[in-house]
Amino acid sequence: MPAPTSRAVLGLLRQAGDGLAEAHREADPLLRYPAAYLAALRAAAAVLAVRTRPKPRRGAPRDVWHLLAEVAPELGEWAAFFASCSDTRAAAEAGIARLVNRRDADDLLRQAEQFVGIVRALVPVR
Repeated sequence: MPAPTSRAVLGLLRQAGDGLAEAHREADPLLRYPAAYLAALRAAAAVLAVRTRPKPRRGAPRDVWHLLAEVAPELGEWAAFFASCSDTRAAAEAGIARLVNRRDADDLLRQAEQFVGIVRALVPVR
């Protein structure tokens, strides 16, 4: 029987849900896009927290999306998708409106909702 899910993991899943709710409330694509991205990032962090153990660092640091693809190959396409959104998220946070429109933000929010739902199904909540 697996151990109960840690409070940290449950907190990350709750934060992911809160982030989706925040993204839904935001009308401005420059706020909606990063909120949706961060919700997905928190869900990815929950998977990493469940599936990885701390190891000594060697070499260049790796981002969450690359680590996610390694420890959860079934989420590899999702990891690649969200990794491809990282620069756009940074642009939105920097206020570069020409790179993020309403449809982009709405599309990312839908993808983030799907991803968070998949993660919730994968992570044992007990």
